[in-house]
Amino acid sequence: MSVDKSGERVRRMFGEIAGRYDLLNHLLSCNVDKYWRWYTVRKVRPQGSSPILDVCTGTGDLAFAWRRKSEADVVAADFCHPMLVVGNRKLSNLSGSLPSEGRAGEGGAFRDMSASNRDGLLFVEADAQELPFPSDTFQIVSVAFGLRNISDTDRGLRELKRVCQPGGHVAVLEFSMPTCYPLKAVYGWYFRNVLPKVGQLLARNKQQAYNYLPESVGEFPQGEQLADRMRTAGLSGVRYYSLTLGIATLYVGKK
Repeated sequence: MSVDKSGERVRRMFGEIAGRYDLLNHLLSCNVDKYWRWYTVRKVRPQGSSPILDVCTGTGDLAFAWRRKSEADVVAADFCHPMLVVGNRKLSNLSGSLPSEGRAGEGGAFRDMSASNRDGLLFVEADAQELPFPSDTFQIVSVAFGLRNISDTDRGLRELKRVCQPGGHVAVLEFSMPTCYPLKAVYGWYFRNVLPKVGQLLARNKQQAYNYLPESVGEFPQGEQLADRMRTAGLSGVRYYSLTLGIATLYVGKK
């Protein structure tokens, strides 16, 4: 049976854990998730002032990483409102500590959007399968640990490619399973038996988000399979980079 990734279920599930989402991410990954984002913004280097989009942004950790690395405006989009509330709270706390040259929200595609904007970082409530942005807008379109939550993976990839500028890049950072033994067996056991129980104990949500995590990762394409899906969506030069012995993978394609 395939995992239920209906929009309403995913929105409700992540809304319930929004307040503890950052804490649990850092705790359950032993802070390695910070390295994965650090690697992403250095592997896919922003060029010039064209804006950057991070979809399925959650509380915005990758969006903040892009903003610290670049003077380009960054738009952080997610369809889960409670996540955006936490992200905006983080942005308020960081206001003044990010590069000051950003101009998100002052005009163009973002002028009429109802969202807060500080220091060139704009949070927008939007579905990754139907983004409210013109085609060919962003120099980089990224998604971290969110592509597998989109109910139609191929539609999501086509939408990421649509809003990316010609010559720009789509970056997908996603969980994966190690392929070498004995790590594959040991990590698989931890991922299926320990992580869900610890995560659920701390999150205490109704939707079993940390049972959903290994289920969704287990059925999601990885490696060459996901790279092929990106090529089918119209991206070229797709490459992928295994991180932390295969626990996560960064995929990069060019429009």
